[in-house]
Amino acid sequence: MLIEKDFEIKKLTSFKIGGKIAKVYFPETVDEFLQALDAEPEAYVAGNLSNTLVCSDGFDGALILTAKLDDVNINGNNILAQAGVKGPKLAQIACENALSGLEFLIGFPGSVGGEIFMNASANGQVISDYVKSVKVFDREKGVLSLNKSDMDFGYRTSICQKKNYTVLEAEFELISSPSEAIKKRMDANLEFRKSHQPLLNLPNCGSVFRNPQGYSAGKLLDECGFRGKRCGGVKVWDNHANFIVNDNNGTSDDVLNLMLEMKSKVKEKFGIELNSEICFLGEVKL
Repeated sequence: MLIEKDFEIKKLTSFKIGGKIAKVYFPETVDEFLQALDAEPEAYVAGNLSNTLVCSDGFDGALILTAKLDDVNINGNNILAQAGVKGPKLAQIACENALSGLEFLIGFPGSVGGEIFMNASANGQVISDYVKSVKVFDREKGVLSLNKSDMDFGYRTSICQKKNYTVLEAEFELISSPSEAIKKRMDANLEFRKSHQPLLNLPNCGSVFRNPQGYSAGKLLDECGFRGKRCGGVKVWDNHANFIVNDNNGTSDDVLNLMLEMKSKVKEKFGIELNSEICFLGEVKL
């Protein structure tokens, strides 16, 4: 198993922010993942770091990345995907096999583990609608197999967040559909994403805050005048107030300070508490 010490993590994060990590494990199998956790029981586990703000001063601990757990198996209408499989890859494989339900993942930079963890959704599709079962790792009980009914899916949440489970793999039950129709929906999703969200060539972590029940976080932030608001090397995206982009070598402090200001202004003006969609690694907390 590949293990790196004092690893510069910046290049692997969607925000292109982050310092040195004391030790990073890159398991390629579930057995290697379990070995890494056995060696580092307090390690932080992540997938593609597409939704994580890493401290610019680094992290003096261990990080286990599941990005190399990327096997995919197809059995009829079912797809079994390991945690590290990227959303666009899974969407393409489903399309090639004339299976519908995961078209929205074509524009997601994250991987299956994170998408299950957060119950990812977009363009009228929700990943939990197509989940059949999930294999997770619990630090006390070991590897567990959970049915969809065990997952306690909700808006941007799952049992994994409440129990601190690590997703190892997920099985999806999809719907047969012509590949041409699936590709058409994926193309439409990509066009929508291009017009409504910053592309990854402008480093970002996707939506900054979850939508409060009955409200749009982007609309609340827009009404507070945050579009284009800058803090150091980062700013709120000009086209949507619920995205922060790193357009000038920003730091984790830049992002955090801007998030705190956004959260505070919405609370002050509307009495609504915004909750972060972004995860934090190192000495950064909202």
